Amino acid sequence: MKLVRYGEDGYEEPAVMLEDGRIIDAGEEFHDYDEGFFACGGLDSLREWVAGGCEGGREVAPEMRLGPPIARPSKIICVGKNYAEHAKEFGGEVPDEPVLFMKSTSAYCGPNDDVVIPQRSNKLDYEVELAVIIGRTTSYVDRQHALDYVAGYSLMCDYSERAFQKERSGQWVKGKSADTFAPMGPVMVTRDEIADPQGIRLWSRVNGELRQNGWTGDMIFPVDYIVSYISQFMTLFPGDIIATGTPAGVGMGFEPPKFLQAGDCVELGAEGIGQTIQRVVHL
Repeated sequence: MKLVRYGEDGYEEPAVMLEDGRIIDAGEEFHDYDEGFFACGGLDSLREWVAGGCEGGREVAPEMRLGPPIARPSKIICVGKNYAEHAKEFGGEVPDEPVLFMKSTSAYCGPNDDVVIPQRSNKLDYEVELAVIIGRTTSYVDRQHALDYVAGYSLMCDYSERAFQKERSGQWVKGKSADTFAPMGPVMVTRDEIADPQGIRLWSRVNGELRQNGWTGDMIFPVDYIVSYISQFMTLFPGDIIATGTPAGVGMGFEPPKFLQAGDCVELGAEGIGQTIQRVVHL
């Protein structure tokens, strides 16, 4: 099952994408795909509604804007340096434990929304990532059962301002949290439709040039390990998002670096999930 939200920014309505690609509004049956939805068995109810023919639902016009497929979460947790080749291009050793940082939820936006260059930015970069959406309150879960707490998967671009991230004192969050720096979508694919989260191809293109071409099987710390690990340090709530790291090929890794400029077009894809596209614009 593929969850979608559509409409103007801040006023999105829940919907589902059917196997034939049609999007059917679910707003008459479900308020939103938020923490309460996941916590109260909303996925099971939605699955029953879809199996029953989406009674009362109407088809959404294909030109409608897509929002992020779930409502703004309580938190976005990111894993850094989770692919060995990316860790090397980042200029560091392969970590012994997952490198965690937070991304502000105010950076969260739709899959095809413009990415806005922040003021005083000159090193804007891209990172295609598999996003994990939590489906149940998760605390101190063991690795063996960790995937039972996952609602589904999506595609995120972890946009980064490298000067803010690496050249300004403090934590990475400053370079990760500008508005529009966390586009996600186009859908959330439920866990039952992705048999192995370590078997997904990820890619990115900038102005048509293939930059990243990896697969999640190259993660240093796989999804089940990450979910279990993070739950040892904080409670994960339904609807929380984990961005699991990016393969090699980011702009910072080239010599000279290939940072993004206004007018650039960034395309991203995740096998079995979909594709997104963002245009880079000035504030």
